[in-house]
Amino acid sequence: MTPEENERHNRFLRSFTAHEPAVRAYIRRMVPTRADADDVMQEVSVVLWEKFSEFREGADFRPWAFGVARFEVLAWFRDKGRDRLVLDEDVIGKLADESAKNEERLEQQREALEVCMKKVAPEQRDLLMQAYQPESQIQEVARISGRTVTGFYQWLHRMRKILLDCIRREVSKEVST
Repeated sequence: MTPEENERHNRFLRSFTAHEPAVRAYIRRMVPTRADADDVMQEVSVVLWEKFSEFREGADFRPWAFGVARFEVLAWFRDKGRDRLVLDEDVIGKLADESAKNEERLEQQREALEVCMKKVAPEQRDLLMQAYQPESQIQEVARISGRTVTGFYQWLHRMRKILLDCIRREVSKEVST
């Protein structure tokens, strides 16, 4: 690899890594399942790399990546067109536009959630993370926590309320500064 190719590769990786969670969330808001989002994200990653030479130096990577993601979601829906329940392309476009408009607010909330999760005791944080893993069995997580399933759901509800209140405080701090 030449030094120029190596530098291009490094620029792409830095930009992609910084924005990958937001692009994944953007895709996830438009497709029905996590597995679908993973499939689309793979295609988006390939297209972003293949078209990175067209990316203007100094431009904002995120909107560009959202544009690529939008087209890949549309392509995914077209491929799924043989299925019975598929959204109209105009509806998908509106979802994409709305999702992009909300991205800044959602990014603030994600950052606030990270701050708030650090305030949660490690053992509680582990239980929260286990409860929200794909394929998670709440009965098993409740057993690990030493609670009944009902008790675990009550605890989970309280923890979500605590986190929501914390997120709101953190976001309002950002807005006021």
